[in-house]
Amino acid sequence: MKRMLTTLFAMGSALFAMSQSTADTTAVPAFKLSGSADVYYKYNLNGNYTDNKTSFTNSHNSFELGMVSLKVEHGFKKGSIVADLGFGKRAGEFSYNDLPDGKNGLAMAIKQLYVSYELTPKIKISLGSFATHIGYELVDAYTNRNYSMSYLFSYGPFFNTGAKVDLALTSSLTAMVGVFNPTDLKSVTANSHKYIGAQLGFAPAETPIKLYLNYLEGKDTSGIQNHQVDLVATYQVNKVLGLGYNATYSTYSNTTVPKNVRENAKWWGNALYVNLDFTSKVGLTVRGEYFSDKDGLKVFGSVPGGGNVVEGTVTLNYKVGNLTIMPEFRLDKASANIFNKSDGKPYDVTSNVLLAATYHF
Repeated sequence: MKRMLTTLFAMGSALFAMSQSTADTTAVPAFKLSGSADVYYKYNLNGNYTDNKTSFTNSHNSFELGMVSLKVEHGFKKGSIVADLGFGKRAGEFSYNDLPDGKNGLAMAIKQLYVSYELTPKIKISLGSFATHIGYELVDAYTNRNYSMSYLFSYGPFFNTGAKVDLALTSSLTAMVGVFNPTDLKSVTANSHKYIGAQLGFAPAETPIKLYLNYLEGKDTSGIQNHQVDLVATYQVNKVLGLGYNATYSTYSNTTVPKNVRENAKWWGNALYVNLDFTSKVGLTVRGEYFSDKDGLKVFGSVPGGGNVVEGTVTLNYKVGNLTIMPEFRLDKASANIFNKSDGKPYDVTSNVLLAATYHF
């Protein structure tokens, strides 16, 4: 009897241990919740709010709310979902095509929404709407070291909606190809054209450099054919100094007119970012940018012969935990009088002082 009890106890212990082992090694769904918020005050030294020609900081002598973001990520086995919602003026400008009417409702609150499937450890397929692969800066304020946005960000695509495939070619080389709706449209008619997007990334582990060559082309809903080539490069020189660079070239052609009278138009630009981190809490970023719009596609639409603009921005980053305080000064110099004094007199220069705060978790 004693031997039988001992045997049963040993079997029970083994089964219990087995059940513990099974429970401990079973994969559980991955869940992540993150978010951010930003606020700012801006004063334009020309004394007006019409001088701003870039995104999200269209104000003067006013305290402003930027955007509240909530991002949910969930994955189980080979499938995953990302739902990224934004609320506020910044989110509304980001989703400028999704006006809050009876048709679209609150579609403008959706910054990103996509599902993904990992076909193999090196191939992932995604379907939905995602932030564009074009450019250096991002819509979430806390991800940028300058608070005001560049011309390259403001006049490039904000997001793409469609399907894409991400490929890990080697340990340092990645690629992406995708088919999308026309730029910045979450919904289009059945007869709309599609855009093709691609990216080639190089990020070797042994060198603190990252290179991304981006491409986007397609025909929009009004028949304008667009090609855009974009380069992003970053290099961390040492613990204190980091460099970033963005260059882009975009062409447009009206396919609704005969080829023999069709004219091509273009805009292009480049921006250099110098990041200095004096301590873990204090950093400084200087952005210098040149934006050329000789064909009047973007900023210089009302100026015969188009023009160009040079901007310089200096931003201090002071970090207190997840909070970042960002005093900023910005100067824009244009080749034509696209800015105005407070009395309405045209002027070729504008400058701003700004104080922003961002928080993320």
